[in-house]
Amino acid sequence: MGQSVIFIIVGVVSFSFGILAGYIIRRRFEAIAKKEAEKEAEKIILDAKKESESLKEKLELEAKERLHRERIELERENKRYQANLSRQEERIKRREQEIDKRQDIVRRQEERLKREEEILRKKQDELFALKKEEMAKLEAIANMNIDEVKRMLINEVEQEARYEASKTIKKVEEGAQEIANKRAMEIIASAITRCASDYVSESTISVVPLPSEEIKGRIIGREGRNVRAFEMAVGVELIVDDTPEVVTISGYDPIRREIGRIALEKLIQDGRIHPGRIEEIVSKVESEIEATMKEEAKQAALDLGIHNLTPREIELLGRLKFRTSYGQNVLQHSIEVTHLASVMASELGIKDLRLVKKAAFLHDIGKALDSTVEGSHVEIAEEVLKQAGEDPILINAVIAHHEGAEPKSIEAILVQAADAISASRPGARKDTVEAYIKRLEKLESIATGFPGVEKAYAIQAGREIRVIVNSQEVDDVKTFSLAKDIADKIKDGLEYPGPVKVNVIREIRAIEYAK
Repeated sequence: MGQSVIFIIVGVVSFSFGILAGYIIRRRFEAIAKKEAEKEAEKIILDAKKESESLKEKLELEAKERLHRERIELERENKRYQANLSRQEERIKRREQEIDKRQDIVRRQEERLKREEEILRKKQDELFALKKEEMAKLEAIANMNIDEVKRMLINEVEQEARYEASKTIKKVEEGAQEIANKRAMEIIASAITRCASDYVSESTISVVPLPSEEIKGRIIGREGRNVRAFEMAVGVELIVDDTPEVVTISGYDPIRREIGRIALEKLIQDGRIHPGRIEEIVSKVESEIEATMKEEAKQAALDLGIHNLTPREIELLGRLKFRTSYGQNVLQHSIEVTHLASVMASELGIKDLRLVKKAAFLHDIGKALDSTVEGSHVEIAEEVLKQAGEDPILINAVIAHHEGAEPKSIEAILVQAADAISASRPGARKDTVEAYIKRLEKLESIATGFPGVEKAYAIQAGREIRVIVNSQEVDDVKTFSLAKDIADKIKDGLEYPGPVKVNVIREIRAIEYAK
């Protein structure tokens, strides 16, 4: 009995200890699980905070990029509006000039009619006076003897002979003048034909192609810092818009624009686009461009046979490679003027062409500095050439090409003429392109206005018009008269530089099929 009680008590105590130990162990596990849950919760909260901050930064970056694109698009739209407004103003100005020109033509025609009426009235008065004089002579002859009549007839024949001799002398003089004018025109036409060159009119923008659309983000950089660094280093505007796989460089200075184009291409090829690398590449490209300009000037002088230029002259001539005047490249213009002047000098029999070539090549050297130095390009050129110790005759030829001084030599006159030919040649300058196109259209419309003409094409910059006629309506004999009629109408109704060749073509095609 006593042992049973002891066993029971031991069992109860053991059970109690077991329950207590289980309780303590469970509490320990619950505490550990609680700590792990708290750590997990803290980790989840921390990850959520990091994700929200990353999302916030991404949204802010997207918003800034969208704002930047919208600003660029707004600026582009504003530029298009301004350009459109400028074109409209220019169109209105041209219309006003056309109206003034037409009014001037009407006024001249009225004056011509008045002069013709006055001449006709004088001729009528002279005819009336002559008739009256002849009547008086007939009345006097009736009372003359034979000797008096002979003397009067001899006097009249002598006066008539003198009059005819005067007419012949005048005709010979006019013929000689016409031959001289024709010879001068042949010399100029020969020079233009032998020195014809093409111009590519330059604009104020350069387009850089991109290998892919993703590169645009790297060009822009974080918050546009690369764009700002590029614009500050080069001095141009970098436009990154929605145009696929291209960016646009806009700037008035063609040298800075070329530096920007080459620098951007090098940056894209290199792949490292950041402000420090941008400044490094731009500095290298500037040095390359300077060397390229000098090399272009040296090559041009070598091609023209000019060997005694100073380093300063070479440097300034090289800068003309990226200088334009009315859309015409000044270095190419100077080369063309040199060719024209030397050809005309050769036609005139001048043996030593060195002076005229050098004067023609240097005539626009002042334009390399006219944006940085005060004064006209003629005054700047005079100062530069005096510092270089050039011949006074050469300096006079340079400053006389825009009537800055009186030409003192045949070289000065040739440079002036060559410059005028190069500048006024159809299509050479932008401000004449529209008028040039209208003149070609007018030329074709004049030819197509004649009966029997099927087609007309103005070619060779308006120096020739080819007219295709209907062989059923115009025969071989009529083609010659049609060519003359078209030429006469062009002469009367159109203003044009130089002669226009009218080429009338009559073609007969006989077609038969072998079956």
